Amino acid sequence: MASSWFPQWSKKTASAQDIVAPDEALPVGQTLIMGLQHAVAMFGATVLMPLLMGFDPNLSILMSGIGTLLFFLVTGGRVPSYLGSSAAFVGVVIAATGFNGQGINPNISVALGGIIACGALYTLIGFVVMKAGTRWIEKLMPPVVTGAVVMAIGLNLAPIAVRGVSASMFDSWMAVMTVMCIGVVAVFTRGMVQRLLILVGLIVAWAIYALMTNVLGFGTPVDFSPLAAAAWFGMPQTTSPTFSTQAIVMIAPVAVILVAENLGHIKAVAGMTGRNLDPWMGRAFVGDGLATMISGSAGGTGVTTYAENIGVMAVTKVYSTLVFVAAALIAMVLGFSPKFGALIHTIPGPVIGGASIVVFGLIAVAGARIWVQNNVDLSQNGNLIMVAVTLVLGAGDFALKIGSFTLGGIGTATFGAILLNAILSRKRAAALSGSGAIRQDG
Repeated sequence: MASSWFPQWSKKTASAQDIVAPDEALPVGQTLIMGLQHAVAMFGATVLMPLLMGFDPNLSILMSGIGTLLFFLVTGGRVPSYLGSSAAFVGVVIAATGFNGQGINPNISVALGGIIACGALYTLIGFVVMKAGTRWIEKLMPPVVTGAVVMAIGLNLAPIAVRGVSASMFDSWMAVMTVMCIGVVAVFTRGMVQRLLILVGLIVAWAIYALMTNVLGFGTPVDFSPLAAAAWFGMPQTTSPTFSTQAIVMIAPVAVILVAENLGHIKAVAGMTGRNLDPWMGRAFVGDGLATMISGSAGGTGVTTYAENIGVMAVTKVYSTLVFVAAALIAMVLGFSPKFGALIHTIPGPVIGGASIVVFGLIAVAGARIWVQNNVDLSQNGNLIMVAVTLVLGAGDFALKIGSFTLGGIGTATFGAILLNAILSRKRAAALSGSGAIRQDG
């Protein structure tokens, strides 16, 4: 561990071939440009996730910037990461609030209490990791478990996405059109445009929807009057949390997903930079947990480290943590613009619904990617049974009533996966140990 909290950043002028380490600093101009690129990379998901939950995306953008700055301070500027709205909260927030997918969620305050509780649990885990390391997490949640839970979350959200675009046949076809726009961008573009496939596809679909409604007269026209009336700068609308035991029980377990997600992201960054970031893993969890608590206390979504920004680092080879300070400041400027928020709210419901179909599907596929990247063996009966049960619990939204509390599908899938893996892997280990002993005795 280093003796000082922050590193001594050394100045570096990067060419396209150079690797810029976390403790190296680019000139101010290059830092701002790289920060803008990271702000753009996080933008699509950080805006879409609050829209899916009925939160204010303007406030979520602002809180993502504040959270990233806090993460930078807690980790001592040693872990390059951007914190944006987490998809892991979508299913449990919708379940806890009964949100119908349209407009602002009237029960946001109940969700905020659960998000704060989740952040507190996450922070506590971070302090434990600072003392005990990460081995116990890797043992409790190996890739077979985290992959199953992530896939279960995506499948749990699937009915919500479909219901959200089924109000009329026009809405359904506009959702299909949105899916096609995102797919075309994903396959037929290159570079940064391809990296922003959700955002670019959303904009194209939005333009087509406006043409079909405002010009050709189909469906419900896009209302641009709130955009014209909104001020350029102003304070976003905040919401105070309400602490409901039911919501806390449903939302707090998301901390398990955030831990697994953050662990994987930091391991990926460590591999790219060639730096051992394990000594700062606990600090990273604490920073992410505190950022989630602060976001929830103001009315924002829970946050997590962003894979999108890890992708940008992989392409640019620039890992300087000061770049993320620039990205955070840019996000905060956008968060203080009501006109920016009004622009986001003009995105039609069917277009958001179509994008959610893609995003929820990508969440499910991300679980399979974890298995592939870690060579998970699904031919082992223990793994097979655990995964099969977890996916059905999540997809079927299997709920368990425990006294006055109800644990929803994502909660039962998460805890079911951890418990089943612990039981079945121990049984498998005992069987292997026994067979080894027989061979040795023989």
